[in-house]
Amino acid sequence: MMMNDPLPVSELITLSIDGSTCSITLDREDKFNALNVQMITELCTAFDWTAQRSVGAQGHLTDENGTPFLRTIVLSGAGRHFCAGADINMMRDAGANSAEENRLDSERLDRLFNGLWSHPCFTIGAVQGVALGGGAGLVACLDHVIATSNVNIALSEGKLGILPAVIGPYVYRRLGSACFRRLAMQASRIGAEEALRTGFIEQVVAEMDDLGPAVDALVEEMKSTGPCAVTLAKELTLNFDRWDKSDEELRLYTLDFTSKMRSSAEGQEGLSSFLDKRPANWKTE
Repeated sequence: MMMNDPLPVSELITLSIDGSTCSITLDREDKFNALNVQMITELCTAFDWTAQRSVGAQGHLTDENGTPFLRTIVLSGAGRHFCAGADINMMRDAGANSAEENRLDSERLDRLFNGLWSHPCFTIGAVQGVALGGGAGLVACLDHVIATSNVNIALSEGKLGILPAVIGPYVYRRLGSACFRRLAMQASRIGAEEALRTGFIEQVVAEMDDLGPAVDALVEEMKSTGPCAVTLAKELTLNFDRWDKSDEELRLYTLDFTSKMRSSAEGQEGLSSFLDKRPANWKTE
């Protein structure tokens, strides 16, 4: 797997790579970046392409030419709004589709959200304006969300007599049971203050012009963390979420996990660099 492979062809999103960071931008500004079948498909392809070229997946900081594999993903939306949810034409088609066709649409959406939620890289959202329905689902799947003070987020499906089922597992994991249930029932918009309080987002900046510097600062911070440790943190969390064995078995699992990390190449490098009082090899950028 090489980093100089051609980027995926796309029309409704843009991709750019700077060192170990890939920026993915929703680019239907005239439609408030609403999700249609083409955009969803392009995003799925982009998430797959970048995941395969991550340090977490490859186990190396660079490819054989010395080009960095990916460590961070930045997702943003062009224009005034991050993502207004599902495109109106896609929603209209859903009403005329058969149950089988709607199931295929749902499977495509699930691939989209799971591809972002389970991405091996540290994923950052730069969010402004509205994030409704599927847009809120994208927000929920990100590891760290920086939003402008005018942000409005909603699980808006209830206003249409449906529910946020496909995005539900990801929003539920981010918000918890009671908050997810309330927002799914209300289907109303929440602003920056409530989004921050409930954990929908992690950080608020005043204006769109402040998003770039805040994202850059976070990307720099993440360069001090072992990139394989980032990927394995997601595995560890998922296993905690799904744990159905005894507490004693959980303790033994964490002992094994810690031993595996300490004996890994990245773990050995981190411990050695600490003892030698030098930067670890992943801090060279």
